[in-house]
Amino acid sequence: MINRNDMLELTRRMTDSRTHITRLAGAYMDEEGYVDGTFNTNFLKLQGEEKKHALEIAKAIPFSKTNEELVSFRIPGMKPGSIWQLLYALRDCELKNDALLLSLYEYIGEHLECGNPYAVYAYFGAYDIPRKASDKYVLEDSEEVYRYLDIAICPLDKNQNAGLPFAGLLYPALTERSADFEHVNVFSRGADRKTFESMKQILNL
Repeated sequence: MINRNDMLELTRRMTDSRTHITRLAGAYMDEEGYVDGTFNTNFLKLQGEEKKHALEIAKAIPFSKTNEELVSFRIPGMKPGSIWQLLYALRDCELKNDALLLSLYEYIGEHLECGNPYAVYAYFGAYDIPRKASDKYVLEDSEEVYRYLDIAICPLDKNQNAGLPFAGLLYPALTERSADFEHVNVFSRGADRKTFESMKQILNL
């Protein structure tokens, strides 16, 4: 089960002034799942409406209804060549390896049955989790740096503008205010069963 307070703590830092997201990469996919363009940028260099919109997309996944739209799944392990090995490597390089990112986009394009153009937005964040005393008072020193990927799959309008995600994931899961590499949090807008099944197929869950 996902603790709602963990997700709220994460999303409270997803603001222009407090963001712990440092990189945004992504791809525009055509209706057949082929890559139609990519981008990779330092998130902190984004400004104005572009940054605000990117934060709205990132926040939509952890801020969704926990244990309904956002569900925790146990991952099957880091087998060589698996999607999990790829995600771990992308987290490890902080999304700075374009070859690995292209592998991710192509993998999603091969396995996601969408039928319409869409965008993949991949965020890397490093949240310095503050330590809490026994009385729940937040202390200044940190307990752990939670380094994570927030991946959103978004619809595109006719002008190639990305809307709020209809699917996505948070990896590793954030469990009891700590990185949980044995689980992933999978998102489906509206808790759509077909989307959940599609994401489970992509992730070999």
